[in-house]
Amino acid sequence: MSKKKIILTGGGTAGHVTPNLALIPKLKELGYEIQYIGTQEGIEKNIILGEKIKYHTISSGKLRRYFDLKNFTDPFRVLKGVWQAKDIIKKEKPDVVFSKGGFVAVPVVIGARLNKVPVIAHESDMTPGLANKLSIPYCTKICVTFPESLKNIKANKGVLTGTPIREELFKGNREEAMKICKFSDDKPVILIIGGSLGSKVINDSIRAIIDKLLLTYNIIHICGKGNIDNNLINKKGYRQFEYVKEELPHFMNGADLVISRAGANVIFELLALKKPNLLIPLSRKSSRGDQILNAESFRKSGYSLVMQEEEITEDRLLKDINNLYRNKEKYITNMGKSPVQNGVNNIIKLIEKVQI
Repeated sequence: MSKKKIILTGGGTAGHVTPNLALIPKLKELGYEIQYIGTQEGIEKNIILGEKIKYHTISSGKLRRYFDLKNFTDPFRVLKGVWQAKDIIKKEKPDVVFSKGGFVAVPVVIGARLNKVPVIAHESDMTPGLANKLSIPYCTKICVTFPESLKNIKANKGVLTGTPIREELFKGNREEAMKICKFSDDKPVILIIGGSLGSKVINDSIRAIIDKLLLTYNIIHICGKGNIDNNLINKKGYRQFEYVKEELPHFMNGADLVISRAGANVIFELLALKKPNLLIPLSRKSSRGDQILNAESFRKSGYSLVMQEEEITEDRLLKDINNLYRNKEKYITNMGKSPVQNGVNNIIKLIEKVQI
């Protein structure tokens, strides 16, 4: 019997790559040969090559909702990418393609359809992003993470699977986190995550009340590249990191509370780990509003406390953090009752099913 083969795609941000990483160990266990299609410049290239997976590059344009001169040339780059993806898929003959979205995925999804290869796409957010909107007509099934999302997917293509979560996140160790951060007391720990690029709003707001917070908590602050505050480097109980990889599972498991943006990947990781959290979603001024919808769904389910950027004041932030800590058991209980946990097995079942 010939080995099963899958091509994964998705890129542009880490959020379009890390869910694919979560599927890889299980796919390998099931005997799949795994390949990846991405761009030459995308964040996905180094991440995937680090996993020792065969990587194909194609041309792709960025899909924008705003005016840019590149809007006139990028459609041609997308078309070129479609033919490149079509040729790669024709040559490699995968049994199935799995797309995590992002602008690189559109040519791959269309290329798979032209080769009559089934495509499963995954949408993390409440409403489909532009890339997935364009891809949906060419997909066999669309995996979603929020029950509310099913109404946005027509033709019975939507399947509620949850989001795939990397196994190593569950293997973190609190003692290791304390050791890395050199915390010498047993104060509760707040972990602050501002997304892969960091968040100026969150960074500035936390630092404005840092002395008050440190009276009660130790703080691990992942603040983004170039965002370390040198004036606070030696402050006891406060550790700053531009970016973390191997340390993240330890930090996530070591945290008593998490303050975070509301990207779907991170909030479902918090849900799976049952971490009480304060979500500060990206505002509509700098996004399409998907994080606001994600946060609202988690607030309604009782998994998260939510604060909009426009609502942040020093007093309100301090008060909400203290309230979250006081009521943490309530949030942990609610998260334990969630019907949507780690989506890896649900998605793998779907991948196996569409090939029958």
